[in-house]
Amino acid sequence: MDFPAIHTNFWDAVIAIPVIMILTQLIKVLFKIPKPYVPTIALAIGIVLSVFVSHRGHLFAGLFMGWFYGYAAVGSYASLKTVILSYLKKVRHE
Repeated sequence: MDFPAIHTNFWDAVIAIPVIMILTQLIKVLFKIPKPYVPTIALAIGIVLSVFVSHRGHLFAGLFMGWFYGYAAVGSYASLKTVILSYLKKVRHE
């Protein structure tokens, strides 16, 4: 079995992850999704975007990269939230 070539490009680094973060937050707000399910939604959006947009015709590559898109969005959101909350805590206690 030959593995497809997977290249990281502008789409991966700058567009896909923020799009997944935005779509996940919109779904969370519009449909009142409980917090424990949000990472699963981000993963599903990442896989769908990867399979049908960025890696059309290569199911394995789409699933593989979609997994990374989804979890990169989850990690980026968690990191951003932590930084903002710690900054606000620091500002309020000064």
